[in-house]
Amino acid sequence: MSQQSSNMDPEVEEQVERLLSGQGSEVTGCDVGLEQSKPATLRKTVTYIVCAVIFNEKEEVLMVQEAKQDCYKQWYLPAGRVEVGESLEEALRREVRYEEAGFDCEPITLLLIQEQGPQWIRFIFLANVTGGSLKGLPAADKESLQASWWDRQPVLPLRGRDILRLIDCGLKYRRDPCHPFTLPVDLSCRHVVQRLVLVFMAPVLHLPTAAAVKTHAVTWAANMVVQDAMPLAYRDHDVNTLGAFSLQHNGRQHGKTDGVCFNTLVALVPDHVRRNEDGEKVERVGAGRPPPVENPRYVWHRVQKPTLREKLLEKSKNTSILPIHSLY
Repeated sequence: MSQQSSNMDPEVEEQVERLLSGQGSEVTGCDVGLEQSKPATLRKTVTYIVCAVIFNEKEEVLMVQEAKQDCYKQWYLPAGRVEVGESLEEALRREVRYEEAGFDCEPITLLLIQEQGPQWIRFIFLANVTGGSLKGLPAADKESLQASWWDRQPVLPLRGRDILRLIDCGLKYRRDPCHPFTLPVDLSCRHVVQRLVLVFMAPVLHLPTAAAVKTHAVTWAANMVVQDAMPLAYRDHDVNTLGAFSLQHNGRQHGKTDGVCFNTLVALVPDHVRRNEDGEKVERVGAGRPPPVENPRYVWHRVQKPTLREKLLEKSKNTSILPIHSLY
């Protein structure tokens, strides 16, 4: 195919604009990785964890004291597994209210997504208290002993120090939001997939979607797309998933809608140094242009709307979107 970019289809451009604004779009197919992926089924092929970062007016963070035997009396953020038939936000409210801290809460935004492949994904929310009362020792049960506000000054026996980073993320976001408010979009998905803001034709123009595979990080799906589209250029470029514009989850039909779609911005970045087969440095040809597409199912498309182009460039430079961190 030619290296020259063609004009972007108006429908795809509208879809990109929806994703940029935090909305979603139905997943109608999967282009790469489906044969290596199993449908998402809670308790069988996927585990989703929700975690709440909640502050009071003094910027003290809500903590719960564990009742489980393996972490008895240790402290952690309100967190737990998503149950069958729940949305992510429903699971968050249940964990904070009934099983952990005694408060009603309302999610404000996702702060961070952490993943160890499609089989384990943690969704960290910043949330506000909207009612209820702080759980005390007299209300101790098998889920937790009590809840408390922590100003991070006295040393607490923590179940895991990983939450310190999450608390710090929450404080930074409260003071200076680094991405727009982002909450799950109520759209169903069968698999755990990553949708990329890269455009191709196969044969109907749409954004490429790749299924996550158990042996790799969820965001490895972007690498699979680039390998499929540009196998030669793939060796000389880094594929960087910069974050998610939005994510889609429904979860109400067990085994059919337990999947998640991550609508992501992905940057294809040339290696700083390019070498030939003898290890000698060679001049990079065509710098500033996208690499040639080698698979006829794909094609680069030029964004026509100046405002959309500017938004994509700004997001790429400032990474002002929901971060996704692989824990592999």
